[in-house]
Amino acid sequence: MNNATMDELEPVILPIDGTLDLHAFRPADLKTLIPDYLEECRSKGILRVRIVHGKGTGTLRRTVHALLARMDTVAEFRLADEAGGSWGATLVVLRGEERPPWVRSAE
Repeated sequence: MNNATMDELEPVILPIDGTLDLHAFRPADLKTLIPDYLEECRSKGILRVRIVHGKGTGTLRRTVHALLARMDTVAEFRLADEAGGSWGATLVVLRGEERPPWVRSAE
């Protein structure tokens, strides 16, 4: 096996910090990458996420938005403001983790 093949087999460890930069990923990976990343964010209580897709031709942005629109865990999403990357990034608000009705929070 050559080095390129070995690198492709190794999982990529991403920091779960609320920002996902898609520049290092293939578009074919997005269908699993984005839902998995957002679920990890939810499990850590990170409910506001920024996905950086770049400005480019808009194809990647449209793909990201189509994926987000189909996800039940996404409460809303919109393009970022100038400080957050403008139309090169999308801000996502996630729904909190569902709790069974018999589980009460410590208040």
